[in-house]
Order: sequence, then structure tokens, then C-alpha cells
Amino acid sequence: MTLQQLTYLVTAAECGNMTEAAEKLFISQPSLSAAIKNLEEEMGVTIFVRSNKGIVPTRDGEELLSYARMLLEQAEIMKERFVKDTSREPKFAVSCQHYSFAVNAFVDIVKEYDADQYSFILRETQTGEIIEDVANGKSELGILYLSEHNEEVLLKLLKKNSLIFEEIYVAGPHVFISREHPLAGKELVRTDDLKPYPYLVFEQGERNSFYFSEEFLSVLDFPKNIQVRDRATLFNLVIGLNGFTVSSGIIDNRLNGEGIIARPLDVDCHMRIIMIRKKNQLLSRYAKSYIQAIEQHMSIG
Repeated sequence: MTLQQLTYLVTAAECGNMTEAAEKLFISQPSLSAAIKNLEEEMGVTIFVRSNKGIVPTRDGEELLSYARMLLEQAEIMKERFVKDTSREPKFAVSCQHYSFAVNAFVDIVKEYDADQYSFILRETQTGEIIEDVANGKSELGILYLSEHNEEVLLKLLKKNSLIFEEIYVAGPHVFISREHPLAGKELVRTDDLKPYPYLVFEQGERNSFYFSEEFLSVLDFPKNIQVRDRATLFNLVIGLNGFTVSSGIIDNRLNGEGIIARPLDVDCHMRIIMIRKKNQLLSRYAKSYIQAIEQHMSIG
């Protein structure tokens, strides 16, 4: 097994097509197929199922891909640490729930490591995908929240995927509403106050249960519910429909606009915002800088 074989393997999985992967790797398709076949024989597993539509990883293949991505990441980190090459392209990826502080920290990293070429990825995505991204090596770090309602399920899932976490902030739940909302004048909002208004939540795909919900009040039953996929749509509906959503209370007017405000919610519980990563994995300098930037923005918030 070589790093080259692992690179071929990961590229083939990302492309989902051997011909496309071979073109991307600048090798012939038979050479790529032979390299992966040799790896399958060496590992004693079938990595891909082939069809007219392309290739799909088997269950063993998914597990092998996870290790392959991890080994390639570690090789990159080792090169970054010991090889003095100023021309190396900075690479870093983070997956997170929809938090303004996560975006602001990402902006800081891009500015800090600005270069002629770089490959930085910020994925604001569903809770289950955050865990999958970090477990599979697509992202080095992930950000999500724990509470008394989802903690048991999510911690089991983190353990199952050999992920560890660090608590970065504890917040009391807040409602995000329009500055013109009828409840905007309240210093403290009760759950009963919210029932006449649309509850806006981020859609969670196949895992659309309250364990994976990004919103703290998903265990409660509100009569009006709207699911969205992105931050811009959510805040447009907060303003346009007098809707509300529930989050940490950390808000950035530069990202969310002057028209959105946060008000404390009258509930006796807290959100623990955590950062997840792989167990026993060395962090790249970009990840370390990102964590420092997060801590700085949380202290400012």
C-alpha cells in the first residue's frame, strides 16, 4: 500500500467514475483500475461496486476510504511540519451548523494564510453530515451543539466514529427575530409568546428528528413550522413572515443584517457548542489557527 494508491482511491471515490478520476490524476484508466484492484487484493476487500452509472463504495470500501483520507491528511500535515516549501497550497476544511462566529473565524484564516493558490472549504450543513464529514476526513473540524435533549444520541455517534470533542461555549437559548417583530420589545421571551408565529428550522434530510435538529426548541410542538436549507432564506423569512428561530444568541450584524436581533428565551437549559475532530489526529496549523480564531470571536461575543 502506498500513498499514491490511497490518493487514487480517494480521487476515484470523489469522482464516482473511473474515467473521470483517471483524467483528474493524469493517468490512464486501465492504470487506475489496476492500482485499485491491487489495493483490493492487498486489503482483502472489495472497495467499489461497479455499474453503468459509475462506482459506489461498499461498506468495507467506506471504512477503508475513511482510513485512507486520514492517512493522506496526516501525510500532508507531516510535510507541512518538516518540508520547507513556501509554494505549498494551503488546504483546510471545516463543517458546521449555522453560526456567525464560525464564519468569522473562517474569514480570519483565509486572510491569515492568503496565497496565490489555496483550497479552503466551509460547509454550513446538516448535523449528521458534520459528523460524517469529520469521520470520513472531508473536514478536519466540525462545530455543532449538545443539549440535554440530544446529548445521549450524539455522543454515542461521536464515539462510534472515533471522534472527540472540546466544549468551546455554553449559551442560554435565544430567539432570533426581526427588529420589527411584535416581541422585539420584550427583554425575555416565553415559549407561549412564540406560538402565533412561524418557527423556522434548518432541514436535516433523512435525519429529520429532534436529536439532529439545529434548533433548541425542536422538542416542543409549535403549530407553524417552516424548514429551510440556508441561512439567507431563514433570515429573509424571519423578516418577511415575522418568523423566529432559536440559537446561541451570538449574532453578527455584518453577516445577518441590522434587521435581526436576539432575545433571551425563558427556559431552564443550555446549549453546549462543541468542536469535534478525529481521535489521535494531529491538527494542521490551519486547524490550530481556526480554533484560536473561534476562541477569540467567542470571547468577543
